[in-house]
Amino acid sequence: MTQTKLPIKSMSSDWANPTILGLAICGALLTSYLTLTHFAGSIPAFCTASGSGCDLVLSSAYAKVFDLPLTLFGALTYLAIASLAAVPMFYQSPTKPKQEELQLTCSFWLFLISTASFLFSGYLMYLLAFVLSANQAKIIFCIYCIASAVIITSIWLCNLLGNKWQDWEKLIFAGFLVGVITLTSTAGVYASQSQVATISNTFPGGLALHLKNQGIKMYGAYWCPHCQEQKAMFGEASKQVPYVECAPGTPNSQAEVCQQKQITSYPTWEVKGKLIEGVQSLADLAQMSGFAAN
Repeated sequence: MTQTKLPIKSMSSDWANPTILGLAICGALLTSYLTLTHFAGSIPAFCTASGSGCDLVLSSAYAKVFDLPLTLFGALTYLAIASLAAVPMFYQSPTKPKQEELQLTCSFWLFLISTASFLFSGYLMYLLAFVLSANQAKIIFCIYCIASAVIITSIWLCNLLGNKWQDWEKLIFAGFLVGVITLTSTAGVYASQSQVATISNTFPGGLALHLKNQGIKMYGAYWCPHCQEQKAMFGEASKQVPYVECAPGTPNSQAEVCQQKQITSYPTWEVKGKLIEGVQSLADLAQMSGFAAN
């Protein structure tokens, strides 16, 4: 019984794998850099703090999913692609058929992952061109977003053109299934992100997001009634408040951090290195943090 193979290693594959590996490394470096700057609370290079560029994109509600930056998932995806491209290059099977089987397996999985990434990248470009730009009433240009879109598109094309696919029907069917799953998942992500974006467009929501982006923190304890009063001022955006739990013994406790900061009263706000005790009005927080509603 003859086994049907998807790709057959051709002369073009000699350039495809190294090219894909190089592109994936570039993509991994780019998204890893953005992920590190996100968690460090710093502004990436070429992003201005004036609210007219990639800073708007990277700080928007559409830049996260499950409260994690999309760049983190992008970095993991690029590393997976790099691994699939590198394995046939650096691991040599004892026989030619085994090597061809390894090549076709890696190429097929690379096709599935790059197809999903290519479609999701299209969604991000849609957000950039039609959603975020419409919200700001001007064209927003994000060099990092466009660079990543170009990289993943190039990877998808290199893998598709760099192998001599025999069973196109199977390939198209697999791509169709991946497309349906990706688009369905993307629709769910969009619904979740849109809900957060709607809250962020309110004054409390915008303020909470601004406080988080500025590295401003609220220190409190779960049993503190004044802390609950402070959070209640933000309404539906209360979950977006950059809150640090100081009570020991709780799952999210950062008691050691609170001790290092010498927090003795709840709530306490840390604004630009200065500790401010007591419940603060949203207007006072906006003034202290330099927040101006659109």
